[in-house]
Amino acid sequence: MGMPLIQREVTWDSYEREFKQAVAELKQKGVEGVVFGDIDLQEHRDWIERVCSELEVKPIMPLWGEEPERILTAFVDCGFEAVVVTAKAGFFDQKWLGRKVDHRLIKELDTLDIHICGEKGEYHTFVTDGPLFKKRIDITNSRKELREGYWFLDILGYEMVAK
Repeated sequence: MGMPLIQREVTWDSYEREFKQAVAELKQKGVEGVVFGDIDLQEHRDWIERVCSELEVKPIMPLWGEEPERILTAFVDCGFEAVVVTAKAGFFDQKWLGRKVDHRLIKELDTLDIHICGEKGEYHTFVTDGPLFKKRIDITNSRKELREGYWFLDILGYEMVAK
């Protein structure tokens, strides 16, 4: 069984500081660019471009400007698996936590007044399997918790399982 994942409070300042530190360490190992999954929020793109410029690395944004529903559908169709681990309480209840991202979930998301990919922080996912993975991640123990207007699936235990 894997170790529990530890959560701690993260602010934008601490996030940026830790991100820059991690990228600086990777640059020493030859990394020249950073891939981001942002789709269409200009504020996020501006942050990415500013930080990458400061770090002198190339920002790579392969999803930028793509149609959100097509992205999510392609993710599922390519064989990736993910579960919902965070959901904004104003849009979702705790029943969404732990749900697998599949075509049924995509159809439900499309009926809500949100960005279907959660681009504005409506929800977040955790990828547990995909065609590139040697093993899949099985969540063996978790708890649901409401904090600061968001439902969280705290992952307390997991196993790495051969495919």
